[in-house]
Amino acid sequence: MISFEVFRIALAALRANKLRSLLTMLGIVIGVAAVIAMVAIGNGAQKSVHDRIASLGTTILQIDASHDRSHGVGMATFKRLSPDDASEIEERSPHVLAVQPQQDKTLQVVWGNHNTNIRVYGVTPNYLLVRKFNVAYGRFFTPTEEEAQARVAVLGADALTDLGVTNPFSIIGKKVRIAGIQFTVIGTLAAKGAGSGFGSVDEQVLVPFTTGRFRLFDKSRVDDIFALATSEADVPLAMGEIQLAMRHSHRIPRGMPDDFRIRDQSDFLSTLGQTTAVFTNLLAGIAAVSLLVGGIGIMNIMLVSVTERTREIGIRKALGATRRTILLQFLIEAVTLSIVGGMIGIALGVAGATVLKQGFGWSAVVGASSIVLAFVFAAAVGVLFGVWPARRAASLDPIVALRYE
Repeated sequence: MISFEVFRIALAALRANKLRSLLTMLGIVIGVAAVIAMVAIGNGAQKSVHDRIASLGTTILQIDASHDRSHGVGMATFKRLSPDDASEIEERSPHVLAVQPQQDKTLQVVWGNHNTNIRVYGVTPNYLLVRKFNVAYGRFFTPTEEEAQARVAVLGADALTDLGVTNPFSIIGKKVRIAGIQFTVIGTLAAKGAGSGFGSVDEQVLVPFTTGRFRLFDKSRVDDIFALATSEADVPLAMGEIQLAMRHSHRIPRGMPDDFRIRDQSDFLSTLGQTTAVFTNLLAGIAAVSLLVGGIGIMNIMLVSVTERTREIGIRKALGATRRTILLQFLIEAVTLSIVGGMIGIALGVAGATVLKQGFGWSAVVGASSIVLAFVFAAAVGVLFGVWPARRAASLDPIVALRYE
């Protein structure tokens, strides 16, 4: 009963100064709203990165030549990748669905009065399956065209923009010149967005592997080999099989290190996930400063309130109020300001994240953990910054307080 009476008196004191109470809560409201909105933006960025890499294929494995370092300079090992390596992987890797070797080089591509320097890739018909691409218009080249070294090309979505193509249908069946050689455009790829590294995976031109090898690149080595594991759970098994196949293909003696690297998308997920997590924590830390400022504001107002109500405190003590009762009253006032401000801040933070997502197209994800954390932190601020003013009020001498004017 005594606790309920103390709580009622504390709320009455806050209602008696509505404007001051509202302005005191403002710092907590802004702080909590900022924390929730910033964490939502960070979580959204993290989810966007994960989804983007997942769209590239979480079961894709990339094999390339490893590099030795000589006097601080990266030097490629003597053994390069070759088409035979891809064949070896296909034969010896039961947990690999498909293999796709590729060669690439930046070449000039001309269409009409437009020209651009763009990355041209020589790939096999397995490209769509392994790299998770879809044809938007037209078709992809066939195994027969690949074997016949046909001069056909498939354009990425950004390559169309680079060549000034506004209507993809207008270029299907037309001729483009790649490094001075005419190719017939037979299809275009659906846009996929930024890749796991720098740049865009849509800024590319694809030609059959044999065509690129013998007509454009004039090289026997393979730049990269991509393999598609049967499932995410089978990725470690596929990597082990590929390693054994590559060591057999390169005739590497037992005990000698590999002269190639095998990478999967989980490496990119882990690295970018850590980066975005740091980014999220940084944003939350900056926003949390507002909560600290709000807590200092509460402490300041409560100290002013103690000074203004010194005579009231003296009267209550003279009537029998204990030190604990006075302490509890002022502590309840501070915590109430923080909790109410925190609840308003949570509502504003969620609303702000929703507006950013729906109105501006930002990727913002509000998590329950961020709401709970912000609420608990707001309550802790009320306790932390309310203790000193409450202790000061409770320690007042009743005789001195009654004489206070």
